[in-house]
Amino acid sequence: MKLSQLLVAGTATAAAVDIQKPLGNFGSVLEHAGVDLNSIAETISVVPELIDTWKNLIEENSAEFLRHQVDLFNAKQFTPKNKVQDVFKDTSKFDILSKEEFPDYSLRTAKSNPASLGVDNVTQYSGYLDHLEDHFFYYFFESRNDPKTDPVILWLNGGPGCSSMTGLFFELGPSSIGPDIKPVYNPYSWNSNASVIFLEQPIGVGYSYGESEVSTSYAAARDVFIFLELFFQKYPQYLGLGFHIAGESYAGHYIPAIASEIINHADRSFELTSVMIGNGITDALIQDKYYQPMACGLGGHPAVLSDEECDTMDAKYPRCAALVKACYKSRNSFACVPANIYCASVTLGPYEKTGLNVYDIRGPCDGGEALCYKGLDYVEQYLNDPEVMATLGSDVEKYVGCDDDVFKRFALTGDESKPFQYFVSELLDKGYPVLIYAGDKDFICNWLGNHAWTDALEWILADSYRAENLKPWKNGKGEAGQVKSFGGLTFLRVYDAGHMVPYDQPENALDMVNTWISGNKTFGY
Repeated sequence: MKLSQLLVAGTATAAAVDIQKPLGNFGSVLEHAGVDLNSIAETISVVPELIDTWKNLIEENSAEFLRHQVDLFNAKQFTPKNKVQDVFKDTSKFDILSKEEFPDYSLRTAKSNPASLGVDNVTQYSGYLDHLEDHFFYYFFESRNDPKTDPVILWLNGGPGCSSMTGLFFELGPSSIGPDIKPVYNPYSWNSNASVIFLEQPIGVGYSYGESEVSTSYAAARDVFIFLELFFQKYPQYLGLGFHIAGESYAGHYIPAIASEIINHADRSFELTSVMIGNGITDALIQDKYYQPMACGLGGHPAVLSDEECDTMDAKYPRCAALVKACYKSRNSFACVPANIYCASVTLGPYEKTGLNVYDIRGPCDGGEALCYKGLDYVEQYLNDPEVMATLGSDVEKYVGCDDDVFKRFALTGDESKPFQYFVSELLDKGYPVLIYAGDKDFICNWLGNHAWTDALEWILADSYRAENLKPWKNGKGEAGQVKSFGGLTFLRVYDAGHMVPYDQPENALDMVNTWISGNKTFGY
């Protein structure tokens, strides 16, 4: 979620424009950005300055900068989709399940045994949900404890465009990958007391591939629902044990949409138990406001910006808020793209100049090419090993941890600035517990913003929830954070953890998830 990526994607909408007359071909620019032109009039009536904002987003960049961005975008144009290995043509290597109620869908599971890779010694499955020309990869691990009674967790990473194999091999899975590109046993894996599915979505992420160019968080919700239907039909032994959806970062968009899709299918064969979102982006309007306090010393870490920079960020937020409000009302690209780009420039821009890790305010990146962490480079190398790919049944010839093309497509629809908190309200109003947890050293989806949007959330018990205060969260090791809970909604601040809580605080993260899935939804609050 880098500002440079947003600028490239946003400026790319002007690629067809004469540099000397950046608005001379404005209609084609909007069309390139995926704008519904019929909705423009309504949007303009909401924020009359929106056209000027589009104009400024282009003209405020010098011609030289604009040319540079266009050249950069052209050099990194959407790359050809991953080549597909011949293994996919040999269906004898897979067990395939299809059902009449889901035409054009099938669940394809590799016959090879993933346990041979040494990631864990529990029962494992890997394969694909196939839908016409689209293919979603999954990797499943049974619980180390008692898979006959332990619940099931679906894990999703964010991005948008980042692989859930990051969660598996870098955060909460049975093994991490060491410098020798071999699995290293993780005693704090989340499959200690739950069976865990790692699903790669949307299309284009990790081992997943296809023809669809997904560009919104809503797009994959039905596909994920059907995947779960087919998974539980193929493996009915996991039905009725409790089912939770968990994820982090941009999964703050994905999970509410997927959960809503699930609970609105009255004929579903499985039940949703709860959702867990870690350091997510869910309500951009409120969360954007808390970048300045986090960078300026109000989030429990010393200020990393000067007083002047902090004042400038504060002064620019109202315009950001006005643009996001317009996006919330219209939810179209015409309103949401400028909101996304402008807000990123004023909230992330000053911080990125510091050279600090956006995922951990305590220091700079550690030199890794992948998301500031060297360990993620090891994960990419491991998942590109031919033996690993063959054993897992991977169809693609190359694994990439975060796909820039997917990120660009989402940026060109302004998806990040769209509201997803309404789905959370729906879940709570219908009695589904929600855990929002946040490592308090993350900047990009910081705990201040997550605490604020949960307080502002409108739902049937909102007033009672707001009346509660943060209290110490204590576990066997002592005080691990702060907690606030009422009526199904729980917010948890995790001390001394960045964006990826299970990576920075593996023992406390496992204690958190075990406490939650055991039925203690308040953490002793």
